[in-house]
Order: sequence, then structure tokens, then C-alpha cells
Amino acid sequence: MAAESTPLALPVLPLDDEVVLPGMVVPLDLSDSEVRAAVEAAQAAAGSAPGKPRVLLVPRVDGTYAGTGVLGTIEQVGRLADGDPGALIRGRSRVRIGAGTTGPGAALWVEGTRIDESVPEPLPGQVTELVKEYKALATAWLRKRGAWQVVDRVQAIDDVSALADNSGYSPFLTTDQKVRLLETADPVARLKLATQQLRDHLAEQDVAETIAKDVQEGVDKQQREFLLRRQLEAVRKELRELNGEQEGEESDDYRARVEAADLPEKVREAALKEVDKLERASDQSPEGSWIRTWLDTVLEMPWNERTEDAYDIQGAQSVLDAEHAGLDDVKERITEYLAVRKRRSDRGLGVVGGRRGGAVLALVGPPGVGKTSLGESVAHAMGRKFVRVALGGVRDEAEIRGHRRTYVGALPGRIVRAIKEAGSMNPVVLLDEIDKVGSDFRGDPAAALLEVLDPAQNHTFRDHYLEVELDLSDVVFLATANVLEAIPEALLDRMELVRLDGYTEDEKVVIARDHLLPRQLERAGLDRDEVTIDEGALRKLAGEYTREAGVRTLERSLARLLRKIAAQHELGERKLPFTVTDGDLRDLIGRPHHVPESAQDPAERRTAVPGVATGLAVTGAGGDVLYVEASLADPETGAAGLTLTGQLGDVMKESAQIALSFLRSHGAELELPVGDLKDRGVHIHFPAGAVPKDGPSAGVTMTTALASLLSGRLVRTDVAMTGEVSLTGRVLPIGGVKQKLLAAHRAGITTVIIPKRNEPDLDDVPAEVLDKLDVHAVTDVRQVLELALSPATNGATPEVPVAA
Repeated sequence: MAAESTPLALPVLPLDDEVVLPGMVVPLDLSDSEVRAAVEAAQAAAGSAPGKPRVLLVPRVDGTYAGTGVLGTIEQVGRLADGDPGALIRGRSRVRIGAGTTGPGAALWVEGTRIDESVPEPLPGQVTELVKEYKALATAWLRKRGAWQVVDRVQAIDDVSALADNSGYSPFLTTDQKVRLLETADPVARLKLATQQLRDHLAEQDVAETIAKDVQEGVDKQQREFLLRRQLEAVRKELRELNGEQEGEESDDYRARVEAADLPEKVREAALKEVDKLERASDQSPEGSWIRTWLDTVLEMPWNERTEDAYDIQGAQSVLDAEHAGLDDVKERITEYLAVRKRRSDRGLGVVGGRRGGAVLALVGPPGVGKTSLGESVAHAMGRKFVRVALGGVRDEAEIRGHRRTYVGALPGRIVRAIKEAGSMNPVVLLDEIDKVGSDFRGDPAAALLEVLDPAQNHTFRDHYLEVELDLSDVVFLATANVLEAIPEALLDRMELVRLDGYTEDEKVVIARDHLLPRQLERAGLDRDEVTIDEGALRKLAGEYTREAGVRTLERSLARLLRKIAAQHELGERKLPFTVTDGDLRDLIGRPHHVPESAQDPAERRTAVPGVATGLAVTGAGGDVLYVEASLADPETGAAGLTLTGQLGDVMKESAQIALSFLRSHGAELELPVGDLKDRGVHIHFPAGAVPKDGPSAGVTMTTALASLLSGRLVRTDVAMTGEVSLTGRVLPIGGVKQKLLAAHRAGITTVIIPKRNEPDLDDVPAEVLDKLDVHAVTDVRQVLELALSPATNGATPEVPVAA
């Protein structure tokens, strides 16, 4: 450790923003009054005494003196290299500064104590390693600077204190860093500090050299690219001169392309303005690439390209009938559209008020009924190009209207890209899954579609990228959706609604025979003469193995059946050709999944006990059969009131309250023991509790279930009902009659009760379904009970279900 020795009285030589460490030799300018005063005071104090005059070199940073100085000896006084008077001073040792004292001359005198900086011998191993590391770092730094003579001098220093103080010559150290070295008395700690400072500087130097190298390489690459491009331009110029062509630039090429293109007048003007900007832009400007991309997009658009509509109305109808079974509403609408277009064309009314005769249809229906594939068939029937735009999950408004051109990677919207892909201004554009469009902080795509799908506005549609008017009035837009309520009302108002409510069993059989089976035979690698499926098997597949509005599950069942046959043939278990009958289905693909209630054993039917009624509902997958169960609590439990389960919405809960209130007030009239409703709790449950349910159309079903519970009379198995009930017992109209009747038909129901005011909706139900259903239109819930409840048996009342 460093130790202090005898006090000294020395004149102070202040060093402004400079530090001298022991072992350093520095020249000082005597023209500075403080330096001259300290040197003269030291010389006067030395007099004729042996030894050289001594001064105390003290750093002064921002007017503040350091607490430690360096004892320096004046080696020589003379002239500096520039001719000014100067003194050569050598730093000897550290001195801890004490109190001020007196002395000759005008200098400031202080008392100081010399600090002993000796290190015990021999050096510890860690210190030896530290010495080696410092010398290696210093040698690496000196070699980078080319100071080879100094390398040998540093390698020759063995004293730890002298080696640490040698870093005082380092020009990269700041004044604060040198002051820290000066004030660190312990030589080993000082050498560690010097080593760390040198290591940090070398690391910074390596980073700086790497950056400089990268910058230089980038500059060299740019210069090389610039030179090569100049050479390429010179070569092209020589080739043009050799071929007799006139000299031209890229902007001239774009100008010629714009002038030669068949563009609308306003689009031509906008394109020529952009060409002018391109001519003024420099080669390095990013705006040039934006303009070129925009011009390429505009020139690729089919501004005046149109396909001729096929005005063979009967031929178009034949195409639709051949490619799709059923869907009469859509086919009629397309036929009407073509007929009107033909008459307008014959009378020269192609364009009226800048608008053409496009169409915007919304095809709404459950999954699998053929909405998406219908779009391609419509295009085929009309003789137009077909483009599909998938909107499911789109949340960015720019997907519809495009991005602004200033953004990196900007693109036109999907509508513009669809027109460009079709290569025609009058294609059939299918906007698939329009009810799945979302909105977030990036905007609302459904709001951007308002202009696209408005026949009064879309002849001047503006895309944010193109920023020129695009005429969409001749496009036939077909939008598909599963849930009507998910489409914004303003958007739905701009479209003509066409409902696809699902297929009847007969239609499914035709579709499976004519469309699904040939496609699946080809995918299974089978020929038509190898496997035949008779109509009975197809009907059983459609009725008992699948229960859906569409035909997707039916097609998967057919695919599974054919795969099984192909596998058995390859294993040698079955010979081809083979005809599949309804009796073979169970062995091939297992048992049926949907057996009608009417086909089950009477004791196993859901309506085999009082308090269970069959209702009809509409879901996102089409119509469905809904069962309602009711029970009375044991009077000993004391649980009174109404309990509802099955994940019901508020409207359905209110319908249950209305049904209960009606029976309480009119129970005596209906000869029902309503006293049980006052003393015992009533529990109404809708099975399939994981599925949310809501709506008023289950009112009559709940009333019937409660009446069955109280009277002990069973609800007829073959009866299903729908309708809203009022407090007075009136049966009010509901929606979705067609879907509900199709669901009843699929479930094997033969008698359906609907509200009287829904009777006109029966016109929409297929005739083959109505022929198999006995539909009763009622106005009062009393009529429902007469039709739905079985007669009492011999005056005996069956046991009433009691809730546990």
C-alpha cells in the first residue's frame, strides 16, 4: 500500500485542464504569469543549494485545484521550438497537498507530503498478469499508430507505478480520467484503472474502424454502381445509334406508353402529370420509383375492356340449371337481369346518366348451400370474367380502398386488383363472407364498401392509391353471408337480398347424384361404371347420416364411402363393379347419426313423457329442431318460482314468463290444475345447453310443454310448432318459416303449427316439402294445445315429472 512521508514546502504551478503524471517530461510556456512566478520562486528557493529547483504541478479543472499534485523538477530553462521562453519539467512523485505556507516570489506556496508508491517484491501473480495485459494492450495501440520505438520503451518498464503513470502520455484520455489516475495512490489500483481505460479505448476504436470500413464499402459500392450505370447508358446509346434509333429516356418511354394507351380522358391527364413529375425527378429520388409503380398500375388496368354479355336467356338458364340444383330465387334474378340488359341494349340504353346496369346481390344462407360456387356459375351463364374477393377476417380499410401512395409498399385495394385480375371492366365479382368483415383502429372495411356497392355512387369510385375515378357500375357484385344480422344495416340497404334457405331431401339426392358423386369418384380414382350408388342409399345418406341445410357433410360422407370401397378393393376384400344400397351403408361407414323421432321406439322418444314439446328454430347453419322440457319441483323442497336453463337470451326468458303467466290466468278455462304453479317451482330447460338461444318464437312451444306437464297429456311425437305467444294467448308471427319447415321435414316431422299471419310465407317453401307436411296456421294458443296434445287415456293422468 502507498504510504506518506516527510512534509515539503513547494511553489504551486497550476495546470489548466492538463495533468502531468510522475515520469512525464513536459515543456511549459513561461509567458504565462503563473508558470513564470512558480518557476522563479522555485529557483529563488533553491539558490545555491544542490539539486534542481522543485515545483508542485497541480491540475486546475474549472477553477478547482485537485487534492493531489506531482513534485516536478525544473530540468532546463530556455527557448521552446517557437522561440518563446519555456521550461522543461519532469514529474517525480505524487504529493498530497496540505495547507498554504509562505515562500519567496509571487507564487502560491503550499505544504505537501510525498506519497510512497513502492510495491512489495516479488510481485503477486495477479499483478504480474495485469502488467502483461497492460503491456499487450499498449503495444497493440502503439502499433496501430506506428510508434514502434515507443513499444520497446514500454516493454522495458517493470515498475508497476511507472507503468501505470506511463498512460499519462495517452492522447485519448480526458482530463477527468487523468485526474483519477493522479489521485489513485495505490499503484496496483492505478494500473487496473489505466488498463481498463486503454481496453475501453481499443474497443471504441475497433467499433469506429468497423463503421468506417462499412461506410467506405457502401461509398465504394455506390461509386461502382454509378460508374456501371454510366457505362450501361453509354452502351445503350451506342446500340441505339448503331440501330438507327433516336435517343430517349425512361420518362420518354412512359410518355409514349401513356399516349398510346386507350385511357379515359381524366385518367390520361393524371398520368401525363405524373410523367412530367418523373421527368423532373432525379435518379436517386424515391419519388421516381413511386411514380413508375403507379404508372405501371394505371397502364395495366383494363379501362375500356369489356366482355360482351351472352344474351341467350334460355341458354343462361340452362347453364344455371345444369351446374346447380334448386336455388330458384337466384336463378330467376339472374335471368331477369339478363333479360333487362338485353332489352336496354336493343334500345340503345347501355349508359344512362354515366351509370351502367350493374347489379348488387346479397346471397344469405347457411354454410354449404352453394353460395360461393354459384358466383362462378353466374359468370359462366353471362359470359363474363369471374373474380373472387375473400373478405373473411379483413380489418383494414386500406384492403378495400387501397393505401396512400406515400407509404412504402403501397398497393391498390382489393376491388381495383380484382378488376385488374379480370382484365375487364364488367366482371362478376364475388365478395365472399361479407358478414365476417371486422373493424379496429385501422378503420372499418364495411364502411369503405358502402361506395363500392351503391349503384348510385360506384360509377365514380376512387381508390386511395389510384386517385382517379373508376367506373364500377357495370360490375355484377355477388356478396355472400351466413348471418344476415352481422351485415351493417347501411351496407345491407345497398344490396338486393336473396335468401338461400337450404335444400330439401329430394334436392340433396339430385345434387349428390349429378354433382357430388362424379366429383368424388374422380378424386377416389374410381370410374363411374365401377361404383354405383342407388337412390335409396343417397336418400338415407342425406336423411339419416347428415342433417344440414347444405351438402358439405353429405359430400364428405360420399367421399368416405368411396374411400372405404377403394381400400377394400385394393385389399382384395371387395370386387368391382359394386352397387351400394341403403343396406350396405352401415357396414361401410357405420350407424346413422340422425334417426328421426318418429322412427324410434315410442318409449325412447323425447316426447314419451308429459312436459316435453318440439319447437323449431333458426341458427347460423339453417333451421333446426328444438326440444323444450318442463318439470315441477317437489312441494316439500319449498322452491317456488321459475327456473330457466339452457343458455337463454333475454327475449326467450321473457317468453317463458309470458307462457307461465298465461297458464296461471287461463288455467281454469283450459281445465288445468294451476294450483301447482303457485305452490311448486317450475323448471324449463332447453337441451344443448352449450349453444346460446334467443328469440320469441319458442313461446307456443313453452306454453305447450307446461300445459302437457300440468294436464299429464303427452305432446304428439310428429308435431312441431313455432310462434310467439302473448299474455292473452294470441299466436304472433315470427321469421324464418321456410328454414324451420325444411328442418321439420329433415327431422321426420309430419305436422307443423305456425302463426296464421305467417301463412303467406308458405309460398317460399318448396312444393315437395309442403306435400309431406300437414301445416296448421293458428291464431290462438288454445288451437295449438288442441292440435299438439294427445287425448287423455281412460281418464287416467300419467305421472307428472318432478324436479329433484
